[in-house]
Amino acid sequence: MSPFVLPFGPRATAAEVLAGVDLTGRRFIVTGGASGLGAATVRALAGAGAQVTIATRNPDDAAPLLAEFPRVDAAAIDLADLASVHAFTKGWNGPLDAVVANAGIMALPTLQKNSDGWELQLATNYLGHFALVNGLYPALKAAGRARVVLLSSGLQLQTGFDFDDPHFAERPYDPFLAYAQSKAADVLLAVGIGRKWGADGITANAANPGFIHTKLARHIPDATMQALGAMDADGNLITQDFFKTPDQGAATTTMLAASPLLDGVTGGYFENNQEAPVVDGGPEVQAGVAKWAVDPEAADRLWDYALPVVEGSFSQPS
Repeated sequence: MSPFVLPFGPRATAAEVLAGVDLTGRRFIVTGGASGLGAATVRALAGAGAQVTIATRNPDDAAPLLAEFPRVDAAAIDLADLASVHAFTKGWNGPLDAVVANAGIMALPTLQKNSDGWELQLATNYLGHFALVNGLYPALKAAGRARVVLLSSGLQLQTGFDFDDPHFAERPYDPFLAYAQSKAADVLLAVGIGRKWGADGITANAANPGFIHTKLARHIPDATMQALGAMDADGNLITQDFFKTPDQGAATTTMLAASPLLDGVTGGYFENNQEAPVVDGGPEVQAGVAKWAVDPEAADRLWDYALPVVEGSFSQPS
């Protein structure tokens, strides 16, 4: 099926894609919503009247947003710790209209694992959000029509999910390969949610926000940033023409979370405020979504791989 065309260009802002949309009475969760792309998403949703909960490791970081919007609150969550995710979901009451899985980590220089033995980027970017939406499934179902938005990346074009060695027990650890795998997994989660929960009115899509200067890049060495043309020799960030502002980068996310234009749309991957075509992945490919990231069989397999870990953690006393 060919991608459909949406009425927004790549430089549209999060507020612009919600122009004229009234979100009064609707409830959203934005992980990592205290800064960067997450904060821009929160501002757009709250500005349209939504009630937004910022799920973040340090709720104090959200204080400026709470002061700016009376309908915004914050709660603690550590996505790498399934007990923390469980505590968050147990504390949620009432229907939930959307989860924006925005939080993430990128390019950790050394191999790190969480308490469940998962590589830390995969544990944070994928498994924590998988656990979050599973724990919130009753609340999403109760909303009648609910959405999940997974923040992905163009790096999903570089690799799929390695079911043989996802946690780098045998292969050499590579920071960007690990990140790419986690972002391919996020797209597979969007596909899986639509397949598993579509009959309950729950849809899910993945978003690539593009190039933006945020805290996500804090682990990338200066030499790599300079090679990418994103930093000069003195350590100053360079904003090239293809970079976006956080408000522009959050537009695709916000549109997927709340625009009526996306009613009923599920299992897609969007970039520059448009649905991206499915392409063959590889090191030379610069746009689109890789076939391996939207493969329904891989989505089901990954769901079955992660679910026992989440269920085992949630069955333990918190």
